[in-house]
Amino acid sequence: MTTTPRTWASGETPTGATFNTEIRDQFNSIFDPWLTYTPLWTAAGSNPNIGSGSIVGRYLKVGRTCDVTVLITAAANTTFGTGTHSVSLPAAAASAGVVYLGLARLSGGSTWIGQTLTTAGQTTMTPIFPVSATNAAAGNMSNTQPETLNASAVLRLQLRYQTAT
Repeated sequence: MTTTPRTWASGETPTGATFNTEIRDQFNSIFDPWLTYTPLWTAAGSNPNIGSGSIVGRYLKVGRTCDVTVLITAAANTTFGTGTHSVSLPAAAASAGVVYLGLARLSGGSTWIGQTLTTAGQTTMTPIFPVSATNAAAGNMSNTQPETLNASAVLRLQLRYQTAT
């Protein structure tokens, strides 16, 4: 699907193929199935390693609007790295001068409700959760925040954002 409509010439006679490309195919993309992608899970210090756990990403891009959802399920041999965690997006965010916020849910020892965040031009989203059970201030997710992660950790992320292209 294209994101830039065709420029029509004065006096041009459109063909069936042109109409299909410019109108039908654009409209049909709204109803396309979500696509899968393999998100990269990284951290500012050392990167996490999923081991025998799983990372599944799915997205739907209509024009320059992208809806993305990611499920990370840890296993006994998953390591969680160090520093602020990030998860790659299927397409870079637009440089629109805004912050895009989504939803995050981390379950393991406890269940934490938070947000995902990406900013102009970024290719990753960052999960943000309360810094502790007694402090509702938000902080970036790490291997020890909001709790020390373990093999029962399941991270769910969802975000809608404008893509760069």
